[in-house]
Amino acid sequence: MFCCIFCQPGGWQLSKERKQPTFFVVVLTDIDSERHYCSCLTFYEAEINLQGTKETEEEESGLIAPAEVFAPKSLVLVSRLDYPEIFRACLGLIYTVYVDSLNVSLEALIANLCSCLVPASGGSQKLFSLGAGDRQLIQTPLHDSLPVTGTSVALLFQQLGIQNVLSLFCAVLTENKVLFHSASFQRLSDACRALESLMFPLKYSYPYIPILPAQLLEVLSSPTPFIIGVHSVFRNDIHELLDVIIADLDGGTIKIPECIHLSQLPEPLLHQTQMALSLVLHPDLETADYAFPPPRTALSHTKMLDKEVRAIFLRLFAQLFQGYRSCLQLIRIHAEPVIHFHKAAFLGQRGLIENDFLTKVLNGMAFAGFVSERGPPFRACDLFDELVAFEVERIKADEGNPPKMIKHVRELAEQLFKNENPNPHIAFQKVPRPTEGSHLRVHILPFPRINECRVQELLQEGLARSQGAPPATRGDKKCVVPAGPPVVSIMEKGSTVFNSAQRLEVVRNCISFIFENKFLETEKTLPAALRALKGKAARHCLTQELGLHVKQNRAILDHQQFDYIVRMMNCALQDCSSSEEYSVAAALLPLTTAFYRKLAPGVSQFAYTCVQDHPIWTNQQFWETTFYSNVQNQVRSLYLTAKEDNHAVQPRQKVGERIKY
Repeated sequence: MFCCIFCQPGGWQLSKERKQPTFFVVVLTDIDSERHYCSCLTFYEAEINLQGTKETEEEESGLIAPAEVFAPKSLVLVSRLDYPEIFRACLGLIYTVYVDSLNVSLEALIANLCSCLVPASGGSQKLFSLGAGDRQLIQTPLHDSLPVTGTSVALLFQQLGIQNVLSLFCAVLTENKVLFHSASFQRLSDACRALESLMFPLKYSYPYIPILPAQLLEVLSSPTPFIIGVHSVFRNDIHELLDVIIADLDGGTIKIPECIHLSQLPEPLLHQTQMALSLVLHPDLETADYAFPPPRTALSHTKMLDKEVRAIFLRLFAQLFQGYRSCLQLIRIHAEPVIHFHKAAFLGQRGLIENDFLTKVLNGMAFAGFVSERGPPFRACDLFDELVAFEVERIKADEGNPPKMIKHVRELAEQLFKNENPNPHIAFQKVPRPTEGSHLRVHILPFPRINECRVQELLQEGLARSQGAPPATRGDKKCVVPAGPPVVSIMEKGSTVFNSAQRLEVVRNCISFIFENKFLETEKTLPAALRALKGKAARHCLTQELGLHVKQNRAILDHQQFDYIVRMMNCALQDCSSSEEYSVAAALLPLTTAFYRKLAPGVSQFAYTCVQDHPIWTNQQFWETTFYSNVQNQVRSLYLTAKEDNHAVQPRQKVGERIKY
């Protein structure tokens, strides 16, 4: 039922004209989130019995008048494999055999198609034939994890322009609803594919329907985010949607409703991305004002241009997610590993605590899937893993040097192109096409009914012949995932004075004076120490120094010492908020139960009674993150020796290497 709806998205309608055969691909998602690609080739058959009263006259004269009405008929191929051009060729060949009355059994064509073994990924090739004089080639990509886009990304930028595509890109990453409309079903499929591929290494987790049938337009009122495409004939129905970003592929415009606040990429990444896209898509822009411009710069061919644009977005994600592995917390190993991402620490260290865009991205389902899939330290790696681990410093160094930036973009584009086209010497392919104008013939017999029993017989024979062939398997090469450099700030910090060695020394001296009962020196250095605690490094220094004075989980203080220590703790905690990385508060937490003073015989006052009013203690996320951190430390203590723990450069990688989960 659903297949019938989707293969005619505009509804089953008769036509008064002999229309050209059409082809497009519909994507269906099952209950297990597995995608099925439905390739639809539609042609029109004459309905000669709709003439009413003329039928008797035609029988008497022995002549059949040309049909005046034509009905659509669709050939549909459903597969979990995403090879649209191969499926286009196969369905086109079946149509060619039918329309040109070639002496080839349609049952044999279908059986050969269904029994064809697809090679494993990794750049494998396979030549095959359906038995109608055709010679076709299946070429698998080198890495299944990298999207295959052909020219769809370049086409999307050609249709909508740089700024509009960036707006759509930000919209899907921040979980907004995006709707395309076009007069071409295939353009809708290509646009949805392109937008989703720009999200790599993230994967889209919400409804993805490149072609939505007319009968299901109420889906557009769904409360969940989506990427959907509809035919432009329904554009009057979709303009009433108040919470949907609508992109007109044919007109090159997008419409963002007033009620949607669209978060943008943080600066300077937004400006850098716009500039890089301009240099790739409009190479003459930089020299347009020159009095003596150089010879016109030629654009890359469309397939390579497609990969250059994707390379720019790969570089963008490498900068956005740099150091993400240092914020992963391993909180369970058996039976399956569970990994938590310390979002607050990542945002705090990047200097993006107040950035709305990245906060939404990290809280989204796509990033949760990213952590689940790419978090384990021992797995198969791809281009993104190498880029985020080894190339971020090069990307930063190329910021003010367009030639170097373009050189790096083209290097990445070559790798993306090779992933889709790993063999430069493509074998000769041949697929017969229907005779020119064959769809305009006056008298064509209806498409014959397929003999299902005969197809099954031929299919079993084909499978029996291929049983001796080696299985098409390819084991993924797993390795320890490189951690790369630690998290660094995107934002340029105006001052680092609080992190200087001198400020840290002030904190250390003040604490030493307190525990040495040198209260005069303490009074002199305390104001400077409290000012220094505005810096994160000084707050960490405070926790470390206080920890040195705790013995056997207890540290008794006199009244003056207690007041000084509590005052410094309060100063350190006052900047801890719901978006702070929590590490200072987590380190101070056990210290608040360690330091105490005697108020009377048998009566003790602990430091936590004087710092318990800070909002950080009411934050659920703080307790969750602190718990996960403690669990990870316990896991490390189980699997790492003290020597490994002290000297390991990449402790999480060693855990994965030892456990091999």
